[in-house]
Amino acid sequence: MSTPLTILIVDDHFVVRSGLSASLEVESDIVVIGEAKRGDEVLQAYQRRRPDVVLMDLQLPGLSGVQATAALRAHDPQARILVYSTFARDDEVQAALDAGAAGYVQKSALRDELLSALRRVAAGGEYLPAELAQRLANLRQSATITSREREILALIANGHANKQIAALFEISEDTVKRHVSHILEKLNVNDRAQATAEAIRRGIIKV
Repeated sequence: MSTPLTILIVDDHFVVRSGLSASLEVESDIVVIGEAKRGDEVLQAYQRRRPDVVLMDLQLPGLSGVQATAALRAHDPQARILVYSTFARDDEVQAALDAGAAGYVQKSALRDELLSALRRVAAGGEYLPAELAQRLANLRQSATITSREREILALIANGHANKQIAALFEISEDTVKRHVSHILEKLNVNDRAQATAEAIRRGIIKV
């Protein structure tokens, strides 16, 4: 009989942890060997349990999921971490991957997708939903938004007109229009409303 896949669940909600544990342990090849409810408990729990995969939420007290991932990978570069979180912005997912996570599954995903992702990560692979992988690839390839364009985007999101933005930065309205035109082109959108929505989705600005 093969050795079971061992999981450490990291989530600050008891109901999520207990529900996940019960759901995963229905599988004959999976055993949940530990839980942590705070980001600053992850390293100690990992050292104590040595799981094959850490199933990591991003929104945690103490340390964030990204910070806990980075700390864990600094301690053990071989640690396998699968982010399991509610809706996260693309930049948050990318930050988790940059910190060393091997994949991401949204909490609304089907159980079969989570199981497949866990097994793939445990085997040394990576897992990202196809749509998210494409968005992250586009994000990395897209032209960089400058700091001034980011400031203008934030003002656009707050309802400022070009004339108001020009006054705030003490530049001409034509210059603002050029900035806005560049922003639309870089984000591959058609208008200011779409630019705002896309910038928020990518994590370029926050509201």
